[in-house]
Amino acid sequence: MTLDRRRALAALLLLAAPKVRAEGYAGLADSAEGFEPVLPGRKLVFPRDHGAHPGFRIEWWYLTANLTGDDGARYGAQWTLFRMAMQPGAEGKRWADRTVYMGHAAATSASDHLFASTLARGGVGQAGVSAAPFDAFIDDWRFSHSGERWRIEAKAPDFAYSLDLQAGGPLVLHGDQGFSRKSDQGQASYYYSQPFFRVVDGLLTLRGREAKVTGRAWMDHEWASQPMSPDQKGWDWFALHLASGAKLMLFRYRGATNHFAGTWVEPDGATHALSSDDIALTPLDETAVGDRKVPTRWRAMVKSLGLDIETTPLNPRALNGARNPYWEGPISFRGSHDGEGYSEMTGY
Repeated sequence: MTLDRRRALAALLLLAAPKVRAEGYAGLADSAEGFEPVLPGRKLVFPRDHGAHPGFRIEWWYLTANLTGDDGARYGAQWTLFRMAMQPGAEGKRWADRTVYMGHAAATSASDHLFASTLARGGVGQAGVSAAPFDAFIDDWRFSHSGERWRIEAKAPDFAYSLDLQAGGPLVLHGDQGFSRKSDQGQASYYYSQPFFRVVDGLLTLRGREAKVTGRAWMDHEWASQPMSPDQKGWDWFALHLASGAKLMLFRYRGATNHFAGTWVEPDGATHALSSDDIALTPLDETAVGDRKVPTRWRAMVKSLGLDIETTPLNPRALNGARNPYWEGPISFRGSHDGEGYSEMTGY
């Protein structure tokens, strides 16, 4: 079967999914009756939880990388694999499997932001995830683990990258041991990260021009059934590498009442969960990209940490033109703390 036909079948399966209306960003607030709930107290176990969780409606494996080329330029790379269950219950075998996978990949420089997406269905070898050894793939895009090395790769008409990674610290569980609240009404996900990835070797190609790259990367894995409340329209998310070696994750879910959360990670991996009233995220500037305006420069404050920073995007036009467009790009920041990272803005 050709790649175009496989994508067409996956798209038809998405369109055939029973849905009265989509609530929240990308329908993530839709009712999840029949799917597994996200509840506190579940212990995350590895390597098992690196793999897929079929009882839940939505899941993603996601990596962002802040890169420096041998040409001295700064770059960014993003890789995401989404698993979407079209109905609750067992996945089914081969063509009876009603799971759709979607891949997003992007590469960013100061002057370019290139994005690609692909669709495939589960059950027939077009896409999937295994836990031990870890291997997540869709078509020829892949994120895998062997020995001490991790490798991630994607290829699109105008860009490609292959990055070799090493983890220099432990996994980080967000919220309450991986139970991450997303609203005051009880919506939540299971959420952990590997923020200590080092890109020890890599090759990035942008519009035919190659650069050898190294840098720092951040991996997220998150799964849920209804991660947004019906009044929420989107989120603002930051993953920050501080010059001190510490890490910081912050997010705001925008709704009738904004919900904030975050995790402070010491250089040795020790964590501290941040409460909603401890965090302030304020847009300072916005960028018109296509038919929408997105806040692309921010002030972030965490009172308990004495943190007060302003972020600057490498490329303010880093909009991913997906089915549900969102802004995703590398940033730097200065103020009480300096460093680099990534931010994501959805629902604008």
